[in-house]
Formats: sequence, C-alpha cells, structure tokens
Amino acid sequence: MHDRRQRIHDLVLALLAQQGDLELLSGDGAGLPDGDAGTWIERNRRVVLRYQALVRSAVTLDALVDQEVNGGFPAPNPQEWQP
Repeated sequence: MHDRRQRIHDLVLALLAQQGDLELLSGDGAGLPDGDAGTWIERNRRVVLRYQALVRSAVTLDALVDQEVNGGFPAPNPQEWQP
C-alpha cells in the first residue's frame, strides 16, 4: 500500500510540474475585487476541482501502469482478501 501511495504521490508531483501557474486557495476574499464572498468561494471551488482532477489522473495512470506490469490484471490487494 505504501509503495502505491508513493507512486501516486510522485505522479501527482509530475503532473503538477507540467502545469502552468498554480493557483492556491485564498484564505479570505480580501484580494478580490469588491470583496465578493460568492466570487471568492467560486474561485476556491474551481481550484479544488483542478487539484482533484490531477489526483484522479495520477490514480488512473498508476492503475494503468500496474495493469500493464501485471499482464493485464490488477495487482492483488491483500486488504480485499476474504478469510
């Protein structure tokens, strides 16, 4: 499990490195015109969605590589084994 997490982490970092300017969540609406709370919330929502898409992409890439390495079958997951 730890190895998989590390691979996904590395993939996320590689995907982030390919991105242009990275937006960060803003802590308050002070830097926005009019200090509009709705605009601030919407902007942060878009930032979160972008990062979620990067993580989903990394997980998908990891699964595809894992499938190729294991001859077309996903690697066994000991946590899913039934006694």
